[in-house]
Amino acid sequence: MGGISIWQLLIVFGIVILVFGTKKLRNMGGDVGSAIRNFKQAMNDGDSGKSKDEEQEDDTPGGRTLEQKNSEETPEAEKRRDHEHS
Repeated sequence: MGGISIWQLLIVFGIVILVFGTKKLRNMGGDVGSAIRNFKQAMNDGDSGKSKDEEQEDDTPGGRTLEQKNSEETPEAEKRRDHEHS
């Protein structure tokens, strides 16, 4: 009595297709799928990235990470950069 029958679902599905079109529905489905995939990948990368960062901090002298060490410019590179912008 209070349930939704298969015919009612088919009618609603048909109306949705008429309103949005198949191309739009396909794009929305792909967007939702890629969002879920990216979320899962970010969750996995976040867990593995945390342990890698901790290991790098332990290995570098002076408590600096490798990214911090690599981002520091040499005096020659600073002079070239300043000269190019002048």
